Amino acid sequence: MENFYFAFFGTPQLSSDTLDILKKNDLIYGEYAEPFAGGSGIAISLLLNDYVSKIYLNDLDPSIYSFWHSVINQPKELCRLIEKTDVTIEEWHRQKKVLANPQKYSPLKIGFATLFLNRTNRSGIIKGGVIGGLDQSGNYKLDCRFNKSDLIRKINRIADHGSRIELSMLDAEIFIKKVIPKTAKNAFINIDPPYFCKGSGLYTNFYKPDDHASLASKVSKIKRKWMVTYDDVDEIRNLYSSFPMYTKNLQY
Repeated sequence: MENFYFAFFGTPQLSSDTLDILKKNDLIYGEYAEPFAGGSGIAISLLLNDYVSKIYLNDLDPSIYSFWHSVINQPKELCRLIEKTDVTIEEWHRQKKVLANPQKYSPLKIGFATLFLNRTNRSGIIKGGVIGGLDQSGNYKLDCRFNKSDLIRKINRIADHGSRIELSMLDAEIFIKKVIPKTAKNAFINIDPPYFCKGSGLYTNFYKPDDHASLASKVSKIKRKWMVTYDDVDEIRNLYSSFPMYTKNLQY
C-alpha cells in the first residue's frame, strides 16, 4: 500500500529541512532511502546535487514503479512518447484506460500513462480530475504543467545517474526489514507514509489505522538515522510518542 500523491521531479518543501538533517548528522555523501518513493522529489534533488552517493527508491504501486523503471532503463523510449503524444482530453481518457487495465500494457506504457496523468491532473493526484475540467473551461488547461522539453531534460539527467539508483517494488515493511539493513551505515531513511486523515481521497491504496500502527512498530527497529513525515493528528503522535517530534506547516 503506497503513496500515490506526488509531483515528479518537483522541489518538495521539505528538501531544505532534509538537507539540514543530513548536514547536522554527518550524513552528507552517504546513502538515502525512501520506502514510499512516490515522486521522489527529495531523493532526486539530493542525488543530482551530489549530497548523497546512492538512493534507494521503493514503491509497491506498479504504476509508480513502472514510471521510475522507465526513467532509469528506457529513458529514450519514454522521452519519445512524451515528444510525440498530443496533450488533449482525448489522450487523457486513453491514458486513464491504460492505468485502469495495466495487465494489458508494458511497463513503459504504464510509466508514461502515470506521468501523463500526474502532469495533467489537479495537484498531480492520479485519481483526481483533469486540470481545467473535462470541458476545459477553467483558467488553466490540462497542458499547463506538461512542458515537454523540460520533462525530457529532467528524465535524461536522472537517467545519467541511473547506476546510483536502486529501484524496488516491495511492501514498505518488507523494504524496511530486508533492504534497509543492506544500506550503508551512514544512510538516511525518509519515510513518508499515506496521510492518516483523508488518505482515501489522496491515494490509490491507503492505510488503515492498524497499518499505521504496524508500520510504526517496524520503524522503531530501524538501525539507521530516520525521519517519518505525517499529517499532525493525535493517533500518529501516540504511535511515535517515544521519539522527538517537530511540527512544520506546509502550504499545498
